[in-house]
Amino acid sequence: MKNLDEIIKSRRDTRHFTSEPVPESVIEKALQAGHYAPSVGLTDATKYYLIKSDVIKKAIKNLFLDFDKKAANQTDTAAQKTQYQALKLEAIEEAPLGLVICYDRSVLNNFTIGTVGSNEAIKFSAVCAAQNIWLSLTEQGYSMGWVSILNYSQFKELLGLGENMEPLGYFCVGKPATDYDNQPMLQQLNWKQKSESPSVEEITKVHQKDKISVPEFKTAILDTIHLSEALQYKIDQKTKPTGSLGVLEVLAKQIGEVFQTLEPKILEPTLVVFAADHGIAAHDVSAYPQDVTRQMVANFLDGGAAINVFCKQNSIKLAIVDAGVNYDFSMTSTLISAKIAKGTQSFLQGPAMSLTELQHCYTKGNEIVTAIAKTGSNCIGFGEMGIGNTSTASVLMSVITGIAIEDCIGKGTGVSDERLLQKHRLLKKAIEDYQGSPTLEDKLAHFGGFEIMQMASGMLTAHQNRMLLLVDGFICSVAFLIAYKKNPLILKNAVFCHCSAEQAHAKLLDYLGVKALLQLDLRLGEGTGCAVAFPIIQSAVAFLNEMASFDSAGVSTK
Repeated sequence: MKNLDEIIKSRRDTRHFTSEPVPESVIEKALQAGHYAPSVGLTDATKYYLIKSDVIKKAIKNLFLDFDKKAANQTDTAAQKTQYQALKLEAIEEAPLGLVICYDRSVLNNFTIGTVGSNEAIKFSAVCAAQNIWLSLTEQGYSMGWVSILNYSQFKELLGLGENMEPLGYFCVGKPATDYDNQPMLQQLNWKQKSESPSVEEITKVHQKDKISVPEFKTAILDTIHLSEALQYKIDQKTKPTGSLGVLEVLAKQIGEVFQTLEPKILEPTLVVFAADHGIAAHDVSAYPQDVTRQMVANFLDGGAAINVFCKQNSIKLAIVDAGVNYDFSMTSTLISAKIAKGTQSFLQGPAMSLTELQHCYTKGNEIVTAIAKTGSNCIGFGEMGIGNTSTASVLMSVITGIAIEDCIGKGTGVSDERLLQKHRLLKKAIEDYQGSPTLEDKLAHFGGFEIMQMASGMLTAHQNRMLLLVDGFICSVAFLIAYKKNPLILKNAVFCHCSAEQAHAKLLDYLGVKALLQLDLRLGEGTGCAVAFPIIQSAVAFLNEMASFDSAGVSTK
């Protein structure tokens, strides 16, 4: 029998197994060891599934092979790619037993000690369980190989796991066929070498960053009188009765003023969807569970959402931002990581975020839009995704404008009348219970959402960079309201793309003194209103630049 020190030093990436079956007593002892692992808040969130079926093993192997091609293409060099493609993973079908270790995210629906700072603590508990299982199996003369090169969404579907179940991977269990000279595979290939000793450093002082200040959003006050008059003259000289193109004429003049030219052009139009979770969602204010935020972000990244379709249709670049989703996304995704935390806290129980987190939102929003402006984009649309963010936006609208909360609440994702009444009671109570200062910043920190604050900051940055700013529906308009309170000049850059089916949106547009381009009863969010309205904006630019004048066409004026 090996002692603990010998076991810990032994190789653990077992890839080849004998056909010897794993006795029930061995697996029972190993799983019990996993159960003894630390469990944050004593949640018992770690779940185990045994796989003995050859059919299921083969299906998992096929899933691995399919995803393995993608992994091979991500290697650093051609030599690495060749080495990687030469590797085989017979163990999935070869090992007598398969084990799936999962953690159950549904435990987060209730308050759990140890998960407030990071709800990923339930994942960490599951990893501790996996380590205990490996230790127990190795002590008994068996071993376990961890397969993580999988499309986890397909893996879950194949096994019939619910959306709340998150697998760590697929584990091959059995009697090891070799000890590989007790060297990890990558070390045997001279691909990577494990250091002889751990990296240890003592931290001896508290590190504090200088106070983060809100980025200064300054706009040069330009003499635009002559440009405005020239644009109006150019519009009036087109071969049409004066004013006959209606809103298109207003748009054309606005765009020319924003870009400071008589011949404006839309360059590299970009739409940014900011996504985050909200603590208020735990109070049953939405028709959908909070995990839909994460699911929809994955849908955006896969190209399957409405905003993907409309952006593709109208040749608009699409960027997705994780402003604070309650999930850790893959580092290899195209997602822009600007996560402040894994969702805000519930403002029914205290501030949604700290003032420091609010400042971080300003900084992140500024950085994201600055980077987009540097690509040459001069037109940016804003969209959002976040279960519970209609409630957050309603409260923000009420506390900023003074409009009664009952006039700021709508059905959001389509809640029932009964749930709408409950939503009204909760949000009214939250406002009545607020004991913070009357300053805008304190109200924003207490009631705000990460994605809303990042959008507000991004809008101010877009104005600073003389970009045309496309505003989507209710929630994006609330973000604009915040930006407007900080710099009223931003109104000159904004195009309000549609008036949503949320009853509060029309009231907010009236408060701002603006009109929306479209009335389509949209209430999806995602920036869909911006993408749908974009061809109209292009039409305004097109007629200004390409339509003949009375003089050039030889047409008599009135």
